[in-house]
Amino acid sequence: MSTTKRDNGWYLASAPIVPALVHLCVPMAAALIVTAVYNVVNAGFVGSLHQTTLLAAITFGVPVLTLVMTVGSMFGTGGGALVSRLLGAAGNDPAKAGEIRYASAFATWGSALTGFVVGGAGLLLLRPLVGLLGADAPSVPATSAYVAVLLAVAPVLGASVCLQQLVRAEGAARTAMTGLIVSTLANLGFDVLFILVLHWGVAGAAASVGIANAVVIGYYAGWIRRHSEHMRLAPRWFTLRRSVTGPVLGVGVSQLLQVGFIIVTLLVLNNLAAAYGDGPLAAMGVAVRIAQVPEFLVMGIAFGVLPLLAFAYGKGDRTRLTAALRGAAVAVGSVSVVFSAVVLLFREQVITAFVADPSVLSVGVTILTAQLVAMIANGFTGLFTTLFQAAGRGLAATVMSTTQGLLFIPVVLLADTWFGLPGIIWALTATEVTLLAVGLVLWLANRGAIERGLADAGREPADEVLEQV
Repeated sequence: MSTTKRDNGWYLASAPIVPALVHLCVPMAAALIVTAVYNVVNAGFVGSLHQTTLLAAITFGVPVLTLVMTVGSMFGTGGGALVSRLLGAAGNDPAKAGEIRYASAFATWGSALTGFVVGGAGLLLLRPLVGLLGADAPSVPATSAYVAVLLAVAPVLGASVCLQQLVRAEGAARTAMTGLIVSTLANLGFDVLFILVLHWGVAGAAASVGIANAVVIGYYAGWIRRHSEHMRLAPRWFTLRRSVTGPVLGVGVSQLLQVGFIIVTLLVLNNLAAAYGDGPLAAMGVAVRIAQVPEFLVMGIAFGVLPLLAFAYGKGDRTRLTAALRGAAVAVGSVSVVFSAVVLLFREQVITAFVADPSVLSVGVTILTAQLVAMIANGFTGLFTTLFQAAGRGLAATVMSTTQGLLFIPVVLLADTWFGLPGIIWALTATEVTLLAVGLVLWLANRGAIERGLADAGREPADEVLEQV
């Protein structure tokens, strides 16, 4: 692979760490922030209809949207990590490059086919599914319409997310960012058409998501066809060989489990919060969307550094791996603290821009505060998970994923019993802080295995790797 300064591969292979992090993380963070801003604006479009049940329907539908997007993320994360490791290994063993076409095709088609199965099953079970989401009687019609459209476009959403991560795997972070921005702008345009002009309500909001992602699939597929030296998307490269499916699913399943538990978390939160009325539920939806802006910025760093860590690991370059991990940790800490402080300082003004009800405002401010504190811990937790995924440590990543869900459910149930609504609000924060401690323990436990993996690549001796972090 060529690694001239004009190539995306140069940032993975030999660029100084700071420019490499800027190239990979800033576009990813920017794109995620644009997406978060879109979520806030989208809530504003629906809120302009002045029906609390419609805002509640979007909140109830978040688990379904998260699920269908995670189908793509499962294949995209596993496939992207494998592609980056193979690119790194190809510098010493050119035959490794030939495996990339199989990894990319399996990830892409696997995400679309799995999305089709999930969407079809959800449509067949739509009525009980809406009940499981926690929708009360007034919200059932709007929630059903929103969820039905999301399930219908599940293959599109899955393939779009997967392709975005495959593009990032080659170091083309700006291209990935451009695709996300194109999708966001298309979403906004279709929101205006479907919600304000055609008056389709929440069904229009879901339809705009599907069509916008179909547009971005064409963009990513075209870029891969024209610019990628090794990735292929044609069905003939699809394979079920263990050398491809094992690494992709081994890492990807951890992503699926993680988001699966997040979905369980949202379901539990929705059902528990619904007992306190539509006001707190609507406040939760608004506060979560606002908190996503700094949270997505932090997670953009954690997600963005994955190709760099995976490439360095595949190449056996422990010095570069250590430097990249250290730089990403400093960036996560700095950004999360600064942005949390700013948003917390103006939290009342921000919430007031979306709701005027004093009772909703008070609850929304509390929820926003809890979300931002949790975000700081979540940033470092995400970095631990990214390291495990980059090194192909699927078990460690899976433990991180399952621990979050296993901790949260008893914590939130007990908190609701003991403290009521405030307990529900702060339960996620307590869980994230505990999970951060678990991540530190897992990192220490897996450090030796990561050292041996670098040594087995035959690039550098495995002595005290990551000690400098």
